[in-house]
Amino acid sequence: MSKKRKKDKLEKTLVEKILDREKVPYEQKEFETHEEHGVFQMDTSILEQDQRLVYKTLACDGNKTGPLVAVLPITEHLDLKKLAKVSGNKKCEMLPLKKLEKTTGYVHGANTPIGIHFNDHYPIFLDNSMKNEDKIIVSSGKAGRSVQLNPLDLQKVVEGTFGDLLEK
Repeated sequence: MSKKRKKDKLEKTLVEKILDREKVPYEQKEFETHEEHGVFQMDTSILEQDQRLVYKTLACDGNKTGPLVAVLPITEHLDLKKLAKVSGNKKCEMLPLKKLEKTTGYVHGANTPIGIHFNDHYPIFLDNSMKNEDKIIVSSGKAGRSVQLNPLDLQKVVEGTFGDLLEK
């Protein structure tokens, strides 16, 4: 007799397999998505006041380091000058959309700090705000799919550096 899969369990992404291998506890999350101008958008409105727990992964380019990644709440904006300072660059800019998938291996809306670290070992910078949370949500490498985990576990898995990355 074969094992039956639970209905609420989703097929595991590479990110979830990495977390399993590293013995990091997490919870699978799935959100509705829609495509807007060729870009996937995730609907996090069901979270209401907890939207601050959802973190976006932004791929950037530093003049000294090359590609690097910033992880910050979806409710906030990245300060590129602060990212440059914390990353040891003089200047940072957002990676153009046309270079995103080629550089990170992920389409817009699916970038994940865990998968990018695993595949490319780009430097990962995590906003300090996540240290105030017990759990945060980051993409698991597929549009609409995320994982909820402890931010210190995320920092350990991606060898991330905490810093102030937010526009004031």
